[in-house]
Amino acid sequence: MKGLSLVGADHAVRLANGRQRRYVNLDNAASTPPLRAVLDAVTEFMPWYSSVHRGAGQKSLLSTHRYERARETVARFVGADLCDHVVVFGRNTTEAINKLSYRLALSADDVVVISQLEHHSNDLPWRARARVLRIRADAQGALDEEHAAQLLRENAGRVRLLAVTGGSNVTGHLPPIHRLAVLAHSAGARILVDAAQLAPHRRIEMGALDDPAHLDYLALSGHKMYAPFGVGALIGRRDTFERGEPEMRGGGTIRFVSTDDVAWAAAPERDEAGTPNVVGAIALAAAIDSLERVGMDAVAAHESALTAHALRGLATVPGLRIHGDAAPSRASQRLGVIPFEISGLGHAELAARLAAEHAIGVRSGCFCAHPYLVHLLRLDAAQIRAAQLRLIRDDHRDTPGLTRVSFGVGNALEDVDALVAALGDIADRNVLNRSRPAPFRMLRFDRAARKHGSDTGTVIGPMR
Repeated sequence: MKGLSLVGADHAVRLANGRQRRYVNLDNAASTPPLRAVLDAVTEFMPWYSSVHRGAGQKSLLSTHRYERARETVARFVGADLCDHVVVFGRNTTEAINKLSYRLALSADDVVVISQLEHHSNDLPWRARARVLRIRADAQGALDEEHAAQLLRENAGRVRLLAVTGGSNVTGHLPPIHRLAVLAHSAGARILVDAAQLAPHRRIEMGALDDPAHLDYLALSGHKMYAPFGVGALIGRRDTFERGEPEMRGGGTIRFVSTDDVAWAAAPERDEAGTPNVVGAIALAAAIDSLERVGMDAVAAHESALTAHALRGLATVPGLRIHGDAAPSRASQRLGVIPFEISGLGHAELAARLAAEHAIGVRSGCFCAHPYLVHLLRLDAAQIRAAQLRLIRDDHRDTPGLTRVSFGVGNALEDVDALVAALGDIADRNVLNRSRPAPFRMLRFDRAARKHGSDTGTVIGPMR
């Protein structure tokens, strides 16, 4: 995308046939490479790195300033007001949601409503704290808004939180988060949006607390926003974090400690135990600055064009079935995350062939959203139980799942064309060889590959 340069964008990798080819990264939903501007910002800052908040030296003062400015940058990016909200830095979205699950002081009688679309990170923490109810997904994997309204209405006064994804990491579906916020607030609940997948691709506005459509809490990860330096953020209501005790205690979380008493620090320091990831926060701020310079509307338009082009191209591949909304005309109403399968090919083999034969990186499996995949794949109880037993034995053969491609600012239309051509080639050869599938072997990187930048390791490749 014009105005945004990614580290490693022209990096070549070795194919199974020994040739070199430019790597095409179509796994942005899992993690993104760093923007060049992010790496430059980190390199520029490193000579000044020092302890923050209590150091008196010039480097400490500058590090503290940059760290707190990063907090302001994150708040601005999501439309949060630091008079009413706090930005708590942590490792990632998973840690942020776990932190909120503790800080809300839920009881076993409290209700948390989630959706069937959720990543495990916005599911498992709530199971441990409260009674969880799930909003259904429809046949295409979209959140059922009427069912959400019903659950919230029936549990009004008992439901403490609606926790919902801002964008599915499986199908790219975009739930109507502000309409859902109105429903949650009318039932006496608050709303958390898991924005790990939303934040890198769409404009976000948390809104003022007196707006019925406002978002109370939001979580995001730097590694999905072109800043893979180990930081994430929880943005939430200040009144939540100004009271109560942190789940992680230690240096930086207190005002005073005696042998008998503790006076906790104000928010957000109360929830940032230990030495914070200053470099990660600065990297995240640099990524946000870069995205804002080109504009999130421009990012969305670029990725929508890629998605529409991909949906049209994938429809031409023999035996390929897309899960979720496959209409190119609605590409702007979803994220560029597309799960699919090809008849007669396992998802893991398909992903391995794309990598080994075409230098295209994708993802396969259940994408940390097992209940959602069970729904999309229409698995019955017996199939679910059989898969569970195999996985418990660490047997991953014939595990249900899909192959997923996901777009980011570093992708172009030619990447989509390369994907469609590769899938067409794989599908055609699959039809020809279905009676005698080609055996696979492990191809080990050699010194020549390492000289070109590859690490020591192995990849799956076809036997020739």
